[in-house]
Amino acid sequence: MWSYALKRAGAALVTLWAASVIIFAFIHVIPGDPIYVLLGDTATPDQIDRLRHELGLDEPIVLQYLTWAGHALRGDLGQSIFFQAPVTRVIADGAETSILLASMTMIWVVLIGVPIGTIAAVRHGTWLDQGLSGVAMFFASVPTFWVGLYLILIFAATLGWLPSSGYPSIFEGGPGNLRYLLLPSLTLAAPNAALILRLTRASMLDVAREDYVRTARAKGIRPWQVVRRHILRNALLTVVSAFGFTFAALMSEAVVTETVFALPGIGRLVVQSILRRDYPVIQGIILVIVVLYLLINLLVDLAYRLLDPRVELQ
Repeated sequence: MWSYALKRAGAALVTLWAASVIIFAFIHVIPGDPIYVLLGDTATPDQIDRLRHELGLDEPIVLQYLTWAGHALRGDLGQSIFFQAPVTRVIADGAETSILLASMTMIWVVLIGVPIGTIAAVRHGTWLDQGLSGVAMFFASVPTFWVGLYLILIFAATLGWLPSSGYPSIFEGGPGNLRYLLLPSLTLAAPNAALILRLTRASMLDVAREDYVRTARAKGIRPWQVVRRHILRNALLTVVSAFGFTFAALMSEAVVTETVFALPGIGRLVVQSILRRDYPVIQGIILVIVVLYLLINLLVDLAYRLLDPRVELQ
């Protein structure tokens, strides 16, 4: 397993390098100039040239990339043009919200998707299966902002049970502030739990057709033991990979949800940074998301071996 992990780490570094080149190149072809965003249309040519030189934007693009990549290797993602602060600090300020939101969402996804998907598979072909599958398809199809607005209307505006927007840090107000993330996490969980439900159901139905499952049933093993030990356990191999990529995707999919609920997270920061042409922040966030994807991909592959010792890692 260690040799496999080292091989994957090497491949991940090559992928990360290629991604950094693509990120840097595409960011610099975005229409607009951060200099005019900062100074406005009334800036003089001398002011523009001076600021462009201070930010290093007058250097050749290859040299700009090498400078940025060299600093990134040391953990320095540069200085935010708009905030005038290190990019790592700007990202860290929004990371708490996004990480907690993604974690709470994954809890809902696991608690809703796997058990209900298991029930749908066990009751395959019945009205319960059809009803649960229909509800799952509905929530997988509707936009997240629609779900979010209706949750705000019901639980915040009408019932007054939960706050509708904002998020004060738990380091300031304690764990009780997590209630601000309940509605956003449910909003993000709705389509993702529906997909996990469908995937769990489909995987379990595929496993249920295997010979060893029929053999277990023929031996007289109790049905719930067959489901738990033979069907669900093997079906989870497919579901676990979906968990990993779902968690990573939540960090980037939360843009709309964070905007609807006015959350100070990474997704909202991306939108604001694009509008401000804050190149270092955009590059830093995308690079962090790429690293997150690569790490989760590696952990998911290693988790296969833990779930099923028969899996060979090469």
